[in-house]
Amino acid sequence: MTSVEFATAFRAVYDRASARYARGGAAAANLLDAADVAFLTSQGITAQHVFDYVEDLANYGAPDFATAHAIELVRRDYFLNEQKGRPSTVVLDPASLPAKTATVHGITWLPRLIPKARAKLRGELPASMTFCCGGDRDFFKKHAITAAEFLSIVGSHATDDGTIATEIVRRSGKT
Repeated sequence: MTSVEFATAFRAVYDRASARYARGGAAAANLLDAADVAFLTSQGITAQHVFDYVEDLANYGAPDFATAHAIELVRRDYFLNEQKGRPSTVVLDPASLPAKTATVHGITWLPRLIPKARAKLRGELPASMTFCCGGDRDFFKKHAITAAEFLSIVGSHATDDGTIATEIVRRSGKT
């Protein structure tokens, strides 16, 4: 499937999920039909991720479709190319994440966001966590970077937190 075909199919799934959510389909388990779930799974995406996007958009006004699509393009690329289409069997333990107030290079939230982004890339986020939640969105806005750009940086520097932090400082010009 090409990126263009993916974009069209993902948009259709997202729109159906948004419509069902608006009608009261307020749970990931019943938001999408089996064909939509199968499509998402084949692309390394879960129904929970789509649910999180449409729920946050309905309740908080963000992230919009373009943001969700950009994030999932990065995830899809990682899934197809790095993971060779094989999902991870690991799930991130939220208790293992640094505190929301932890800092690196004077940047709050970054020590928590890096492992969260790694888990998103690998498809290892638990259903209780969202990549691009309100706290993440505040971070991205403050540091003048998009969620997809951040995810790409983390993917490019898989195990080097220092380089990731330096790149965020460089791009945003902020601490």
